[in-house]
Amino acid sequence: MIAHLRGKLIAKQPGQVIVECSGVGYDVAIGVPTFTALPAEGAEVALHIHTQVSEDSIALFGFLDFEEKRLFERLITVSGVGPKLAVKMLSGLSPERTVAAIRAQDHASLTRIPGVGKKLAERLVVELKDKLDDLIAAGPEGTQKTQLGGAAEDVLSALVNLGYQRAAAVKAIETAVERDKAVGEDFDGLFRAALKLIR
Repeated sequence: MIAHLRGKLIAKQPGQVIVECSGVGYDVAIGVPTFTALPAEGAEVALHIHTQVSEDSIALFGFLDFEEKRLFERLITVSGVGPKLAVKMLSGLSPERTVAAIRAQDHASLTRIPGVGKKLAERLVVELKDKLDDLIAAGPEGTQKTQLGGAAEDVLSALVNLGYQRAAAVKAIETAVERDKAVGEDFDGLFRAALKLIR
C-alpha cells in the first residue's frame, strides 16, 4: 500500500499530477489546495498518499498536507462519500472550514459544495461531528495548525504514522530544531532527535 511519494513533479494540472519516483511515474489525483501549493514542474515534491483499491482499479489520492489527508479519510467513511466527492469537498471548502462546518452543524456551508445535498450534509454532521476532535483546525478562537516545512513535514508525518500525537510531535520537532538549526533539513538526523525528545 502506497502511503507517501517523494520524487520529481513531471506534470501537473487541476485534479492530477504525475510524480516520478525511481523511474516510475505515478498518476495521482489531487484537490485544489494541493494543486495551488505545488512547486513548478521539474521540482521535487512529497505527497501523502491514500491508496484506493477497487475490483477493477487502483487509484492514488495525494495531499501536501497530512491533516488534509486525515480529514479526507474521515470523509470517505461516510456512506455516500467516495474519494472523488471527498476531493471535491476539500476543494470547495478548506479543511479548516470543512471541520468547522461539520462541528457547527452548518448544513448550509456543506450544501454549497457541488454534489453535497441536504441529506448528505446531515449525514456528514451526524456521523462525523464527534470524530474530528483530533484534527488540527481553526477553532472558535481562530487558532491555526503549526506550519512546518522541508524535512520537518516528513518527520512529522512519520511520527504521527507511528502513533504519536501530532501536537507532541510538532513540539519535539521544534525543540530539536531550536537546539540544532542544521538538523532541520536532515530527515534522518531530525527524526532521531525528535524521537528522543518525544519519549
